[in-house]
Parts: sequence; C-alpha cells; structure tokens
Amino acid sequence: MTHAVVLVEAERDALSTLGGKLADLDGVAEAYSVTGEWDFVAIVRVPRHEQLAEVITGELVKLEGVVRTQTMVAFEVFSQHDLEALFSIGE
Repeated sequence: MTHAVVLVEAERDALSTLGGKLADLDGVAEAYSVTGEWDFVAIVRVPRHEQLAEVITGELVKLEGVVRTQTMVAFEVFSQHDLEALFSIGE
C-alpha cells in the first residue's frame, strides 16, 4: 500500500464544495479543510505506487477549483495506536 499526503490550494469560490469532491475520488481516503497556506489536505491510499499518478494527476488536479497541489509520498506509516501514544506524552 502506498500513502501520500496532498496539499491543495483552492479558488475562493470552490472552498465550500471542493472538500466533498476530493473525498469522493477513488483512492482518497480522507480530505480535510485546513488553515494556513493550503486549503485542503487529501490523504491518498492506493495499492500500487503507480496508481498515485492516476489519482493525483489524472483526477485530483483536474477538479474545478484546484489552483495548485504539493504531494508528499510517505516513507513510513505509523499506526493510530503509535500516534495516540506520541500525542499523549506528558498527560
């Protein structure tokens, strides 16, 4: 399984609808609206590395309202259990 994090900048008019369109794409496991320089974060999970291009350059970047993207392919994935332990340090 290959995982990627895709940062998405959107046109202002697309902010209210683009999140749902991102989440509906095959291969997009989750889509978040976020604050800061980027408007959305899409988590892409595909069985084969080659499928990233199909999802990201073949579909995601072609959605109406997408201005630009930045893709980061994950080297290592940590389980939810590991993440919960990491963020609970000091509690």
